[in-house]
Amino acid sequence: MTIYRWLFVALWLGLIIFWAIAAVGAKRSLGSRQVWSGIGRRLTVVALALIVLAVPPVRHAFRELQAYQKQSVVLGIAGVVLCVAGMGLAILARLYLGRNWGMPISRKENPELVTEGPYAYVRHPIYSGIMLAMLGTAIGASAFWAVPLVLFGGYFAYSARREEEIMIAQFPERYPAYMRRTRMLVPFVL
Repeated sequence: MTIYRWLFVALWLGLIIFWAIAAVGAKRSLGSRQVWSGIGRRLTVVALALIVLAVPPVRHAFRELQAYQKQSVVLGIAGVVLCVAGMGLAILARLYLGRNWGMPISRKENPELVTEGPYAYVRHPIYSGIMLAMLGTAIGASAFWAVPLVLFGGYFAYSARREEEIMIAQFPERYPAYMRRTRMLVPFVL
């Protein structure tokens, strides 16, 4: 295993540990059914990724790409930089949310509209950051990460739309104005 692959493992483990610790003290979610259905959707995405990666021609194509990646220092460095930037964005956004953070598509008790920090530029910077980290991992460690990137990208777009419906209902005047001045996932683009 190359040094870059070890770095990616350490980065992802660090993010998981941070996320678990940061979840302590978050405001209570309203409706446990929503939380369980969200977990079910994420498990479905993971299962789809595993199924796609089990298809022999797909697996073979990714193995050929991975052989090239192992030889490229430039791809390793670029991947680590993108992964660190993405995780940094997700962590910063999580810190700005504070106790307002919750599972995707969940309603919080006494919600607050956060529009500072990374939320001044994009409405869903945690999703943006995680996708950027996945892209970096796909570039620098293993092309296999392209499959979860695509599948979770679709899931994040779906979640973002559903969360925006909830936010419009909770903040009927402020959230539409916020939507007009920010982008969903990529600053100044999307």
